[in-house]
Amino acid sequence: MSHLASAHSGIMELHSRYTDAVWRKDAAAFADCFTETGEWRISGRVMRGRAEIQDTISAILGNFIHVLMTFRPPILTLGEGCASGRTYVDERCAWKNGDRNISVGRYYEHFVEQDGRWLFEWRLFQLLYRGPADMTGEFFEHPD
Repeated sequence: MSHLASAHSGIMELHSRYTDAVWRKDAAAFADCFTETGEWRISGRVMRGRAEIQDTISAILGNFIHVLMTFRPPILTLGEGCASGRTYVDERCAWKNGDRNISVGRYYEHFVEQDGRWLFEWRLFQLLYRGPADMTGEFFEHPD
């Protein structure tokens, strides 16, 4: 298997573990997708390190009945034991307050391979759309 194919497969596995942790509302498994010193940027917040990431996602997921995330295949640039990428994601959200929506977003990501698995070193989420599934909701523009 080529280096690109191997990295792509490992990073898609990482996205799958992340999706599973969100659906199950497992904050520890979610945080385990990041390096010990990983950074997660979302909604104007910056979390650094697994402990802060775990505490934050636990609070966020407390607002939901469930969230189903679907990641698109990442666009990757490889280095030695590391990669950077851009990945699109859909979220189907059922809120505890009764709201329902989909959102479409984009992650800019830095990945590292540690102990035979890929982890997030840095992630920035940009919300591109939020609203009903028929796409009549609000779009948000973010230049590259």
